[in-house]
Amino acid sequence: MTHFAVIAPVFPSHVRALEALAGALLARGHRVSWLAPADVGGLLRTPGIELHALGAATHPPGSLAGMVARAARPGGPLGLRRVIQDMAGATDMLCREAPPLLSRLGVQAVLADQMEAAGGLVAEHLGLPWVSVACALPVNREPALPLPVMHWGHADHEMGLRMNEGSAQVYDRLMAPHARVVAHWAAAWGLAPRTRIDQCLSPRLQLSQTVAGFDFPRRDGALQHVGPLRAPEATHAAEDDSALAAHAPGLTRTRPFVFASLGTLQGGRMGLFTRIARACRALDVQLLVAHCDALNTHQAEALRRAGATWVTGFAPQAAAVARADVVVTHGGLNTVMDALAAGTPMLVLPIAFDQPGCAARVLRSGAGLRVLPALATTGALRRALARLLAEPSFRTAARALAPQVRAAGGAERAADLIEELLGAGFAAKCAATVPAMPTPATCAAALAQSHVAGRAVPARTTHAMPASAPADKAHTPAGAAAASLGPPSPTPGAVS
Repeated sequence: MTHFAVIAPVFPSHVRALEALAGALLARGHRVSWLAPADVGGLLRTPGIELHALGAATHPPGSLAGMVARAARPGGPLGLRRVIQDMAGATDMLCREAPPLLSRLGVQAVLADQMEAAGGLVAEHLGLPWVSVACALPVNREPALPLPVMHWGHADHEMGLRMNEGSAQVYDRLMAPHARVVAHWAAAWGLAPRTRIDQCLSPRLQLSQTVAGFDFPRRDGALQHVGPLRAPEATHAAEDDSALAAHAPGLTRTRPFVFASLGTLQGGRMGLFTRIARACRALDVQLLVAHCDALNTHQAEALRRAGATWVTGFAPQAAAVARADVVVTHGGLNTVMDALAAGTPMLVLPIAFDQPGCAARVLRSGAGLRVLPALATTGALRRALARLLAEPSFRTAARALAPQVRAAGGAERAADLIEELLGAGFAAKCAATVPAMPTPATCAAALAQSHVAGRAVPARTTHAMPASAPADKAHTPAGAAAASLGPPSPTPGAVS
């Protein structure tokens, strides 16, 4: 048995993907601890995952809602800066509080979301092996690759390379508050200098929810494309029309069916949903809107009047995407990969984060069209939907990628790769050293002789760190004085 710790952002889509991977590891007899603010306990559903709550002083219960609201609608430059400070605050808190907890728990390996630099920093500091998981588009940089937040495609000419370089410089300047935190902890722990999240990735194993046929070409072979990380029940749900019938009663095959979802963070975009509904009414198609509980009953009724056939909080997405003729999406990677797995064409309306990069990849694959939200008038949406419904090339392109997505292996393939990394020698050495809790240093030394970890599933438990618990001096920079140092000014806020 190997004891894993998950270190990740608190966004629901990231939690869902990593939870599926954790579930696959639990089913093989491993132990999984999740280190996060207490609010994440409300998102976790898998029995056996142990939540260890951190950040009682800086990220108390109830703070998640504000962070999510800021990320969903950052507004202007000041709002965007606050979101970046939230991200920096989360990284600083995890770097300050996670090391002593990981040592006390006897954690042997870390599952680190690519978007949370603390995962790689803490693991490297403690000498633990870690796996970097790209729940969103991979952040790995190459000159020909635009950053995931950019709208354009893979660079195959000098102008494209210059655009990539210039946009990366602007992005890095915006991320300065987070860069200072990363640099601070790397220096404090004697690690190689770094400032960016892509400089905190595992040198041994990096997993991506994409497949090679969907992603832009990459020179670096570090990424292992395992496809969507989904729990087994979610994988089988695409075949269950009965669950969809409860949300779309009377759904018929005699008229086209469109499924629209803008994800958990963007589900409250009433204006955009209204224009989608009007476009569908103009085309006489059936429309199911899933707003992820971000709209109230009055808004839902207004959408029905505008043209939505059905409006619901959460729909069985796999079944809805599989049944739909077109999926209208914000371009979140989870929804995009679900649509590709089903061979369903997409209309992508990228709003934030890596969604522009996902939209650019959908365009490149031929599996859909893109309309920027600022240009998404009812007429523009109607014209795009009409093309997607009438032209078979989009469905053909989506179906061409479907076998690759379905065969990628998902959470089970990811678990296989992780067990290959942490082989039999690693597991045996850890088990023999200290009967209950092998030390991180011992396990890291054993990794050099490795190759499959053992098996046993604990019950789901939640543990809280005392609000006044001091950080272990051995894991804080410059001794006791650094326990309250935190990141350089301005101090970042709540968790990202």
